[in-house]
Amino acid sequence: MADYNLNINGKNQQVQVDPSTPILWVLRDHLKLVGTKYGCGIAQCGACTIHLEGLAVRSCSIPISAVGNQAITTIEGLSENGDHPVQKAWIEEDVYQCGYCQAGQIMQATAFLKNNPNPSDEDIDAVMDGNICRCGTYTRVKKAIKNAAGKNA
Repeated sequence: MADYNLNINGKNQQVQVDPSTPILWVLRDHLKLVGTKYGCGIAQCGACTIHLEGLAVRSCSIPISAVGNQAITTIEGLSENGDHPVQKAWIEEDVYQCGYCQAGQIMQATAFLKNNPNPSDEDIDAVMDGNICRCGTYTRVKKAIKNAAGKNA
């Protein structure tokens, strides 16, 4: 076990966990931030996507010992009231079905739009390719990303 001082959603959090514990389980089991979902456990589905220093990463495959002083943002920290432009676009385009993958989809899209505020369809397809939706909401995801593009997402 080791002590970690983490910057999560702009707040300092302290945990004592095994250094090999994936960030996902620190968030869910130790800090009760359950918006980040477990999907596959091998970084292939995107359900566990968070931001690490603003970059979209799969939290199921990164040990807490690799975080250091890097800021972590989860879906809970994206906005206080669910009013981030990407979250609003998701609602406007009626993206949700079961919703299980959507936190990861939103976190991937948010990091993407920060660096590419005017993406092409091909750009969106390429960056969202690894985020799997069993309900098949891909067309609505793309529409929501285009809706949010350029809105300070």
